[in-house]
Amino acid sequence: MRPKKHKTTGSNDLFRARLDQIINMKHELVLLAGKIDWDWIDGEIAPLYSENGRPGIETRFMIGLLLLKHIYGLSDEGVCERWVHDPYFQFFTGEEFFQHAFPHERSDLSHWRKRLGDKLELLLAESLRVAHETGALRGQDLKRVTVDTTVQPKAITFPTDAKLLHAAIKGLNRLARRHGIRLRQSYSRVAKAAAMMAGRYAHAKQFRRHQRQLRILRSRLGRIIRDIRRKIEGQQALEEAFAFPLGRATQIRSQQQRQRGWKLYSFHAPEVECIGKGKAAAPYEFGVKASIVTNNRRAPGGLFVLHASALPDNPYDGHTLRDVIDRTETLTGCSIERAYVDKGYRGHDAQNPRRVFISGQKRGVFGVIKRELRRRSAIEPIIGHLKAEGHLGRCYLKGRAGDAANVVLSAVGHNFRRILAWFRDFWRLILTALIAAIRLQSALRSTS
Repeated sequence: MRPKKHKTTGSNDLFRARLDQIINMKHELVLLAGKIDWDWIDGEIAPLYSENGRPGIETRFMIGLLLLKHIYGLSDEGVCERWVHDPYFQFFTGEEFFQHAFPHERSDLSHWRKRLGDKLELLLAESLRVAHETGALRGQDLKRVTVDTTVQPKAITFPTDAKLLHAAIKGLNRLARRHGIRLRQSYSRVAKAAAMMAGRYAHAKQFRRHQRQLRILRSRLGRIIRDIRRKIEGQQALEEAFAFPLGRATQIRSQQQRQRGWKLYSFHAPEVECIGKGKAAAPYEFGVKASIVTNNRRAPGGLFVLHASALPDNPYDGHTLRDVIDRTETLTGCSIERAYVDKGYRGHDAQNPRRVFISGQKRGVFGVIKRELRRRSAIEPIIGHLKAEGHLGRCYLKGRAGDAANVVLSAVGHNFRRILAWFRDFWRLILTALIAAIRLQSALRSTS
């Protein structure tokens, strides 16, 4: 059932302290809470609920908690723990009195992320609206943008053959125990020793011994696969439960190191892709490609993320530009006059190719366009901030839906961090101006 509307009593309580009496009402989080249109967000989320059942948790509480998590780069557990002892966090989520215990479960954050799904982009749109309303972002800053892609790594270890085979053996054993299937032999100790020795032999460049350990792992994994298939034959429920795990284990057992085509790089996260970036420190990254769009010209509040999305299946950058520009224009409500990209977008399919400028391009590049093209590289530190201060540097959420949600929420957190910094600078400027006015007034009085 749809959550109840957020209401405040406005009255005092004999045994509880009002938050507006114990916090600084000019704090940036307090100012940001007053700028966000919580009623509009509640109305957009309302269709996701059924008309029957128990009322859900208040929209402002859960959305505020998600925003705080990504603004400050906290985990689900970390934001719930900090909410208890931080009165500004409680005020931001709509509490009227100071609370001494967290009123809900941590898992509610996971359920809300899954429930929102594609609606997470409305938070990105709201962050841009708040930035525009506060003066940190102007309408003219939305017409010329910079587009780039990066890799959002997944929370997996570096995938070697020995690690993957060992993980498949452990995963099938764990699933068999869960469903009460008694295997002839688990090979847990044998597989652990073989995986450990394979890593040692590879490090010592003793590749014949390394291959011998891989053969041991492959043969033991094959025995477990065949044993499970014999035990579940004719049992439809078990066959459905083991269909995907057995398929993943068979793929891991059969794939080779340098084979072409699709490969599995993680037993528990089959959506992980290998993306070659050509970096000296990390030639290959394992995760999903993400597209980031920022304003080219620096706005008063800095560079904001105008659009962010995950790009599964590792598409060519140039083939994604048309869709990225369309979705950016839909999100901002402003048509894009010029887009600046790197050389990975050569051969793009944009609607107006003459308005897309590629780094290193000489034809048609002069004056203002030349200066703006030099600013294309300013998107790189923004991607660095998304990874270092946000959660784009490592995705812990499950599946492709988790990848998409993490990219969008990381962009939302960056935008609100810029708005909070704008609030701090704004009040500092006002304070400086007041101090200067007071000093000028006192100087005039002394001279008179």
